[in-house]
Amino acid sequence: MAGTALRGSIFYFIGSPVELGEASWVYIEDGLLWLEQGRVHAVGEYRDLIKTLDSSVPVRDYRHHLIVPGFIDAHLHYPQLEMIAAWGARLLDWLETYTFPVESQFGDPGYAASISARFADELLRNGTTTAMVFGSVHRQSVEALFIEAQRRSLRLIAGKVMMDRNVPDSLRDDAPQSYRDSRALIERWHGVDRLQYAVTPRFAPTSTAQQLEMAGQLLHEFPGIYMQTHIAETEKEVAWVRKLFPDAANYAAVYQRHGLLGRRSLLAHGIYLDDEERGMLAASGASIVHCPTSNLFLGSGLFSLRQARAYGTGVALGTDVGAGTSFSLLTTMNEAYKVQQLLGEPLDPFDAWYLATLGGAVALDLDAVIGSLQAGKEADFLVLDLEATELLRFRLQHCRDLSEMLFVLMMLGDDRLVQETWVLGSLAWARDDSMDSGGQADG
Repeated sequence: MAGTALRGSIFYFIGSPVELGEASWVYIEDGLLWLEQGRVHAVGEYRDLIKTLDSSVPVRDYRHHLIVPGFIDAHLHYPQLEMIAAWGARLLDWLETYTFPVESQFGDPGYAASISARFADELLRNGTTTAMVFGSVHRQSVEALFIEAQRRSLRLIAGKVMMDRNVPDSLRDDAPQSYRDSRALIERWHGVDRLQYAVTPRFAPTSTAQQLEMAGQLLHEFPGIYMQTHIAETEKEVAWVRKLFPDAANYAAVYQRHGLLGRRSLLAHGIYLDDEERGMLAASGASIVHCPTSNLFLGSGLFSLRQARAYGTGVALGTDVGAGTSFSLLTTMNEAYKVQQLLGEPLDPFDAWYLATLGGAVALDLDAVIGSLQAGKEADFLVLDLEATELLRFRLQHCRDLSEMLFVLMMLGDDRLVQETWVLGSLAWARDDSMDSGGQADG
C-alpha cells in the first residue's frame, strides 16, 4: 500500500490525564500524520516532518480541521437498531416490550445481514472505528455482523447472547447448545483480521448457573477472548439477582464464582455496585462501561466515575444503542459530563476524550495497537470539521485554549462534526465530496 500523509491539527493521548496531567496528551497545531501500510509511520510538526517525507507520498491538506484517533465504543447492541428511541419504559419493562420482540427476528439470516450492514455504516458515519457489540441469541446474527465488519476493516469484538431463562421461548437457548454455538463462532472468527469474540451472557437474570458456568468454561478454554455482560443497571435488577442467586454475596460475586471476571471482561453500567463489588472488579482487572445516554433515557440512575476510580476499576464509554439514543461518542461525552455534573463531580474534557479513545483501548486491552496516533499504531483516525455548523464555527473562535476547544466540540458536536473516518490508513467514510483534500499541501 502506498503511503499517504495528512496535514492538519493533530490531537491524541499517550497516557491517562488523571495520572499524567499535561504529559498525557499531544497537540500539534500544524502537524503531519504519515501513514504506511495501514499504520502510523510518523507524526510530528509539519515543518520538521515534511523534510523527511518521500516526494512520492501525497499530502492531503486538512488545515482548519482536527485529526484525532478513531472513537472506541465499548458497549452497544446491534439488533436493537430498529427500536432505538422507543418511548416510555424502564429497563426490565423495556426489554419485554421492545427488545425481545425485535431480537427474535435475527434468526433470519437475510434480516441479520441487512441490519448488520446498516449498523456498520452507522458506526463509520459517527467516527467509531472499534466497537464491542452484542448480537442476538442466534448464531447467524453474529456471523452476519462479523462479515459486514470484515468488509469495512472495522475492529469489532462481538458475541452471541446467551440466555436460557426468564426470556420468551423464541429467544431461549439451552446451556449446552449456547456453549456449542459460541465455541463454533470463536473457532471460526476470533483473531480473523480485526475480529475478536466476546462470550456474552446478557446478564445474570437471564442465565442459569449452568449456563454461566459454561460461559466461564469458554473463557478458560480460549485465553484471549473477551467477556461482555451487564451489571447493576437498576435497583430493581439488583434485587432480582439477589432473589435468583440467594447464596451469592452480591451481583459481582455471581460472575466471579463462574470465572467471568478478568482482564478482558467488560460490564456495562455498574451504577448500583457496593464498595466490595468495586474492589472485586478492580482486583480482577475487569472494566465498567459507562453508558450515560441510555442511563438517562431509561431513568436508570447516575454512574459515579469518581467512585469507580477510587477502587482502581477501569472505565470505558459506551453508547448502548438502542437504549442509548445516539451512535455518536461526542454525544456520549456530552451526556457523561452532565451525569457527573449532577453528582457534583465535573468531568474534565481531557478525561472525556481520553475515555472515548485511548481509555477505551486500555479497557479493551488493545492500547498497544489502537487508541492513539503514535508511530506503529494502527491508523484508525478521524478528520473533524471545525466548521461543521455555524454555531460551532462561531463558538470556537472564542476558545481560549485547547481544553475549552475540546469541551466545546464534545458539547456542540455530533455526527456532523465527522468529516472523514479512516480505518487502517484508508479512507472508509466521507461526509461529502465538497472538500478537495487530495492535492499536495502548500508548503
